[in-house]
Amino acid sequence: MSEENKTLVTEFVLTGLTERSWLQFLFFLMFLVICIITMVGNVGLMSLIWKNAHLYMPMYLFLGGLAFADACTSTSVTPKMLVNFLDKTAVISLAECITQFYFFASSATTECFLLVVMAYDRYVAICNPLLYPVIMSNRLCIQLIIISYAISFLHPLIHMSLLLRLTFCRSNIII
Repeated sequence: MSEENKTLVTEFVLTGLTERSWLQFLFFLMFLVICIITMVGNVGLMSLIWKNAHLYMPMYLFLGGLAFADACTSTSVTPKMLVNFLDKTAVISLAECITQFYFFASSATTECFLLVVMAYDRYVAICNPLLYPVIMSNRLCIQLIIISYAISFLHPLIHMSLLLRLTFCRSNIII
């Protein structure tokens, strides 16, 4: 067998979208505005649902849970990306990368499960309109939201356990 370099990669260099500094600053501003609009919309929706007792209905409870999951998805990736637009080194450690992956995967999976729950809610409303208030009680809705979050925080652990078994021993530059 031949001897090869088995040095493990502990950090990754993110090359970004462009090398031009003025374009990187333009991307920074664009993504910052998008992030702020997303967060204001999600936090506004969550606070509106929380403040108004008339909105404690299944559809709005699911929308509030979906808005929280969307806010978590946005904040799991965007801050590091914004820093990398302004930072010339643009380096992320393996631990940071794995942590960012976990939070992004769990919040994205939560969104998927909540969309499934919302589809079930609409199915019950259309197919059983007279039994809808009995079937989709607030208690069941909160349980479905909790189950969606619980499964979604456990699901990425499978991927992370498999990912951590890999060895990164080639180039650490990510394009």
